[in-house]
Amino acid sequence: MRIGIDIMGGDYAPLETIKGAIEALSQNSSLQIVLIGKKEEGEKIMLEQGGNPASYTWIDAHDVIEMSEHPTKAFQQKPNSSITVGFGLLKKGMIDAFASAGNTGAMLVGSMFSVKPIQGILRPAISTLVPKLNGGFGLLLDVGVNADCKPEMMQQFAILGSLYAEHVRGIANPKVGLVSIGEEEEKGNALTLEAHKLIKETKGINFIGNVEGRDLFNDRADVIVCDGFTGNIMLKLAESFYSLIKARNIHDEYFEKFNYESYGGTPILGINGTVMIAHGISNANAISNMILFTEKVCKAKLHEKIADALKQEGFGG
Repeated sequence: MRIGIDIMGGDYAPLETIKGAIEALSQNSSLQIVLIGKKEEGEKIMLEQGGNPASYTWIDAHDVIEMSEHPTKAFQQKPNSSITVGFGLLKKGMIDAFASAGNTGAMLVGSMFSVKPIQGILRPAISTLVPKLNGGFGLLLDVGVNADCKPEMMQQFAILGSLYAEHVRGIANPKVGLVSIGEEEEKGNALTLEAHKLIKETKGINFIGNVEGRDLFNDRADVIVCDGFTGNIMLKLAESFYSLIKARNIHDEYFEKFNYESYGGTPILGINGTVMIAHGISNANAISNMILFTEKVCKAKLHEKIADALKQEGFGG
């Protein structure tokens, strides 16, 4: 399995991405890591950090899509950027997965136009892991890709999240909840009311009905579905908990689980391949965990299982 890594992506690249690649390989020596970016600079850093450049495959890409650049324009106008080259390799089957902490918009553009959405998918989604008080983790999606949603998209998020929870997180028959302003079926706005009807009718989904914001960290649901606007607000609020306890010099085992470094990255769900995105401020530990998690997602063949489920539901044509 060949995992492509954008070594130029992220606020602290390429130093932290190179260090992360070294750490990942030290934890799993069987990994085949393909490093994409400025080869000469990357090899120099790797030697300085005590790594062996010969243990990796290097693909030279001289340009970088910066965080502030327009995703679509940059992807098209910088064919030799690490992100564009990475997607080219993935499309040709030269790598089995591609991961980056770089420009999220450009990663989404590449996913849409290079590997393309699975047939029937209206819009891909991204999720986040949510620590539960019982020690486990739940899944929240969408968390920012789709600020404006249609009910059919929310129905698909339920399918995507359920399959991800089952086949990657190992949760049997995951409970799926829909974020609303009350548990009652008749509560909500026009979007959630219609989405509730569609998800309820969806085969293969263990739908438990509406959940509220207070249910995010308890065991009521394993997968929580919402539009990207709501999900991004919930995500940023949850992330602030970790910053707050650190600022107040408080150590708490539960809130330590809110540290993004522990998970590294998240897959873009609903596309024909394995593409992982990570936080732009990722350090070496986060990059290492992203690489290790990318292998797990790729082995699960999640995109194939999603395609099969959509066909059964009538989305795949």
